[in-house]
Amino acid sequence: MAKGLQGFSWTMLLLFCAIQELGAWAMHTAVEGAGLGQPGDPALLAGGRVKRGWVWNQFFVVEEYTGTEPLYVGKIHSDSDEGDGSIKYTISGEGAGTIFLIDEITGDIHATERLDREQKTFYTLRAQARDRQTDQLLEPESEFIIKVQDINDSEPRFLEGPYIGSVAELSPIGTSVMQVMASDADDPTYGSSARVVYSVLEGEQHFTVDSKTGVIRTAVADLDRETQDRYEVVIRATDMAGQLGGLSGSTTVTIVVTDVNDNPPRFPQKMYQFSIVETAPVGTAIGRVKAEDSDVGENTDMTYQVKDEEGVEMFKVTTDSNTQEAVITVQKPLDYESKKVHTVVVEALNKFVDPRFVDLGTFRDQTIVRVSVLDVDEPPEFRPPSNLMEVQEDADVGSVVGVVTALDPDTANHPVRYAIDRSTDAERIFDIDANTGAIVTGKVLDRETAGWHNITVLAMEADNHSQVSRASLRIRILDVNDNPPELATPYEAAVCEDAKPGQLIQTISVVDRDEPQSGHRFYFTLAPEATNNHHFSLLDIKDNTAAVHTQRMGFNRQEQDVYLLPILVVDSGPPALSSTGTLTIRICGCDSNGAIQSCNSTAYVVSATLSPGALIALLVCILILVVLVLLILTLKRHHKSHLTSEDDEDMRDNVIKYNDEGGGEQDTEAYDMSALRSLYDFSEIKGGDGGGGPGEGGPSGNPASELHALPQWVQSPDLDFSVFRDYICRKVEQADEDLSVPPYDSFQTYAFEGSDSPVPSLSSINTWSSGSEQDFSYLGGWGPRFRQLAVLYAGRRGEEDSEES
Repeated sequence: MAKGLQGFSWTMLLLFCAIQELGAWAMHTAVEGAGLGQPGDPALLAGGRVKRGWVWNQFFVVEEYTGTEPLYVGKIHSDSDEGDGSIKYTISGEGAGTIFLIDEITGDIHATERLDREQKTFYTLRAQARDRQTDQLLEPESEFIIKVQDINDSEPRFLEGPYIGSVAELSPIGTSVMQVMASDADDPTYGSSARVVYSVLEGEQHFTVDSKTGVIRTAVADLDRETQDRYEVVIRATDMAGQLGGLSGSTTVTIVVTDVNDNPPRFPQKMYQFSIVETAPVGTAIGRVKAEDSDVGENTDMTYQVKDEEGVEMFKVTTDSNTQEAVITVQKPLDYESKKVHTVVVEALNKFVDPRFVDLGTFRDQTIVRVSVLDVDEPPEFRPPSNLMEVQEDADVGSVVGVVTALDPDTANHPVRYAIDRSTDAERIFDIDANTGAIVTGKVLDRETAGWHNITVLAMEADNHSQVSRASLRIRILDVNDNPPELATPYEAAVCEDAKPGQLIQTISVVDRDEPQSGHRFYFTLAPEATNNHHFSLLDIKDNTAAVHTQRMGFNRQEQDVYLLPILVVDSGPPALSSTGTLTIRICGCDSNGAIQSCNSTAYVVSATLSPGALIALLVCILILVVLVLLILTLKRHHKSHLTSEDDEDMRDNVIKYNDEGGGEQDTEAYDMSALRSLYDFSEIKGGDGGGGPGEGGPSGNPASELHALPQWVQSPDLDFSVFRDYICRKVEQADEDLSVPPYDSFQTYAFEGSDSPVPSLSSINTWSSGSEQDFSYLGGWGPRFRQLAVLYAGRRGEEDSEES
């Protein structure tokens, strides 16, 4: 049937083209107009009328021609053509010679190719008529158009696909979803080829489409996202205004159903159970519960709250914004012994409620949370929790300040022991009875030094010291009147010599370290030693101050320029305490305006007796003088000891060491033997078998004889060495007592030569007599080592001989 329709359309198009051909041919025969012929053309008439035989408007050719023969388009013809073939017709322009061919003799134009109007709608060409012999133009070149005639060969197309739209669930019928548009490439000005109508192929149960505009609308009012959240709708577009034979195209439209808050939250369970230990601190999370919501996005945002009074007091519910869970936490400390199980009602409700759907029901739900408290071994608890105690500052050591009490909250009720955290009472001012918790004073208290004490008391189970509780205790020291009042400052006043009686000199105020609860009240009067003075008076103003006035007419500072006025101050007690302060009053010279010019500094006491302050000052001066005298004596003694030590140092140099061989023959200055000779007198004693002349002791003698020739010294019982012993002991004592003098290691003991000595002692100290009878000439034969000794002793012997002679 489609093939028959196609043949019918071709017939209609050919008939239409033939009609247009006849109209164009009629125009060739006689058309009035100007500028169609050349000058001198015989076609130009005398009256100015021109016979138009060479004018072409347009030709029509149908597109998509599928015939085997070239398609006849039309004919060009000149009035001067007599049919003898003398005129040659040619064309030029778009498609000339390729798409369009012309018969040079007849002027018939044919299309040789299949044309597509959607690619090119018309072709512009130019026609020429020339003399075949001379090739001259017989007619002016004329332009004409070949228009491609449209047929319905293009179906509508949806160029903007794929299409995705959205609509809220539960939208009313007719709610616009989106618009689709199809485009048809056929000529909209020719027939109905480009007139498109729309229809729904699939999804018509839920959506409709406007046939002219392509707007898609909802067809039902119960779209439910929770049931189906998207739909695939097929839309068809048909040209020819939807008539039979029209072409069509289709597209798929995805329609997403968006969510609205039409579902309330629901707890999956009606009861939840959790457990937590009783020692869990406040803020500990017990557990989480969550209400389910079929909606999505912000429509699932919830808030949770505790509905019952007990739960509100003990527990707190917060919302986790990320998971939309209810977090249950401890708000108050739990106690297994008080209550083992807590029941909490938790309610969930939507944060954003759509008022359009309130008639669907309440958008909230409730569940029960059962919290079991687990028992643990807890430290003792202080009862009552009062942390303030008071004690008088004059309380005796060991006085009870107060008693703290702590109990074991567990069922076992273990005994409790007490202690004080010594880091808070390092001075141990307070102690506590470990069994009773009685706090007692450990030292004397003084409110003026520390009016408050903060200590920490520890309570622990007797058999488990790891279970410890702490309590801060504040102890206030109550004041007692134990400090006398004192003058606020060491007052000094100045009075002009020409002062008049009753003139105010100074206002006196006092300070008291005590703080009585009823406030201070001080009384002022002159001290007993100043009651007989006739110079000044003291007036108690009754406001804890007193005023000093002059009592006589004028003063003479030449007689007395300073007065010391003792003032007695008494507080209100109890008990009443007093002290005496001194007001220093200077007599000064003043000018006529009363301005002070100069004051002297000599002081006189108003009373006949010295005040305690003056006595103390006098004693201090005497003590300073005594200290100065003692210091001078000490310095003199130290200087004398220093001089004595220098003299002793000279004597010390006379102690000679004999264990040094010396420097040989050349060393004649090593020792000064004259010092020894001048201090002591030694005698020489010749032994009968130990001595010998020079011949016997010469170097030629054998070693045995030399050994027997050595002098033999033995201590004489008549000699008294106590002078040496006393001298050495005295020097040792001085060295031990004087710490500023370094010790001397050069003191030697010569009473013992040691064991294994090959020769007897050579010391002259052990001689038998004070006179020397030994012949030392044999020392010259002992070699160079003893030459200096031989010179010394031989010289001494020679001097003695000369003296005897």
